[in-house]
Amino acid sequence: MRSYTLIAPAKINLYLEILGDRPDGYHELAMVMQNISLADRIDLRSLSVDKIQLHCQHPQVPKDATNLAYRAAELMVQQFPNAFSQYGGVEITIDKQIPIAAGLAGGSTNAAAVLVGIDLLWNLGLTQIELQELGAKLGSDVPFCLAGGTAIATGRGEQISPLPDLDNLYVVLGKHRKLAISTAWAYSTYRQQFGSTYVSDSTTLSSRAARVHSGPLVNAIAHQDGVKIGQLLHNDLEKVVLPAYPQVLELREAFQTSGALGTMMSGSGPTVFALAASNQQAQQIQERVKATISHPDLEIWIAKFCPTAIQVTER
Repeated sequence: MRSYTLIAPAKINLYLEILGDRPDGYHELAMVMQNISLADRIDLRSLSVDKIQLHCQHPQVPKDATNLAYRAAELMVQQFPNAFSQYGGVEITIDKQIPIAAGLAGGSTNAAAVLVGIDLLWNLGLTQIELQELGAKLGSDVPFCLAGGTAIATGRGEQISPLPDLDNLYVVLGKHRKLAISTAWAYSTYRQQFGSTYVSDSTTLSSRAARVHSGPLVNAIAHQDGVKIGQLLHNDLEKVVLPAYPQVLELREAFQTSGALGTMMSGSGPTVFALAASNQQAQQIQERVKATISHPDLEIWIAKFCPTAIQVTER
């Protein structure tokens, strides 16, 4: 039986701007995304029967078609029925290290790993663009998880433009274990409260999205300027999440007074992160936040920016 092991890293948003509504019901976005070293491990193995099996040690991770990794395998079966007939099914085992429902693209990066792994198992020889087109059918974050590194994401998040790699910064992430925030709620609430500010014409939407490419954050990334990057972090969704979730606000304020280069909520939350110039500084931030918030439900991780997407580690 053929098998592959893949490392699927989490991502954070360094910038998230909501520009307006799209005809497909999604929001038009302009984001800067970054992979970090916090990662899941995905083992894929060929099966002699025509079925998909999914296993995960985390009790809250679904093992059926509600799991994005399972849906990624289903998509490959639908798109490549001849390969499925020739090579058989696939067994997927997820070693879950990325916290779930955390705004860190854990489900999306697992799906990306399954696409890459099945491409290898079935000898499909798909290009990066072809994989990203498949990924866009599954979710807005999947194309970035396939591209990886540091990138601008526009459209609903599926249009990826690579940026110079950032691997000189550390990140401290905090999340209350039992706290989850619905992404759909966050975006719909933002629409209710700030929809009057949305751009409606396509020309203005395009120019606003393009402005991020030449904006100060991208310039700071190009110069590897961690201090400036920390100052320029931005997330529109904080406007609705922080007032509604006091625990997220408290965590953000604790990070803000911990000596970090900058702090922000990632995606729709509830994870909050702080940037650090070194592992030593990251450890100091972690200790200070733990001393400030002694809640037993709070989990804190240290990770590093990484320039790579899905990595194949074993065959």
